[in-house]
Amino acid sequence: MSTPTSTTADPDQAGGTGLRAVSRTTPLWRQLGLLVQWQFRRSLPMLPLFIIVQTLLSVSMVLGYGLIVGHPGREASLYLAGGGPAVALISVGLIMTPQWVSQSRTEGSLDWMRTLPVPRVAFLLADLAIWTALALPGLVVGVLVANTRFDVDLAPQWWLVPGAVLVALTAACIGYAIATLLAPALAQILSQVLAFGILLFSPMSFPSDRLPDWAQELHRWLPFEPMAQVVRAGLFSHDATMPIRSWILLGGWCLVAVAGASWALGRRP
Repeated sequence: MSTPTSTTADPDQAGGTGLRAVSRTTPLWRQLGLLVQWQFRRSLPMLPLFIIVQTLLSVSMVLGYGLIVGHPGREASLYLAGGGPAVALISVGLIMTPQWVSQSRTEGSLDWMRTLPVPRVAFLLADLAIWTALALPGLVVGVLVANTRFDVDLAPQWWLVPGAVLVALTAACIGYAIATLLAPALAQILSQVLAFGILLFSPMSFPSDRLPDWAQELHRWLPFEPMAQVVRAGLFSHDATMPIRSWILLGGWCLVAVAGASWALGRRP
């Protein structure tokens, strides 16, 4: 599962976005806006293809799971309908981000961005804004297909949006840390391993009680099950819930992931 290769980043292109004029006194919102604009411009040629790939990924997981299980019961339908969009959202951070950042390191654009007097968290937020926006079409289409395929009651809650952002931020920061700390080739290999592990062995599209006892205990402390619960409970609130413990666990992982990614970005010149 690979991500489209970005165009080669030329720091001279930053002049058109105002990034060269950034200073430590520039407001954070202005820095963030300029970073989003620059990242969007340098990635523009590949954005349509990325949206298509994300949409096909979300839809294919929903339909693929449906082919495997046939005509599932009510509980299984909820897991399958929420699992596909959840995996698609998480894949943006844990799979696409490491490959994209590794490409930026190879191009040299990431090293150039580190020379800017911009807080490291601004890099994370800028990329998160772009990735989340690009993932939205696929998520919406995937949810609609899941709702039709598994005949579940779609009842979205207001907190689904901040919950999805929390999921995306956690996944993206973990992906950033992987891509920044490891060699580009190793980071891309690890992202592929994560892809298969999440798809096959994480209780996102099936209940955790189907896993061995040791795997159930492991997933009690990993963020993947709470990530899926956010999407499932936010979309199908009449039939699914989000336990308080899962909110706390996901929030803790998010704080650790943001701190770790910020440290990793500042670790190298």
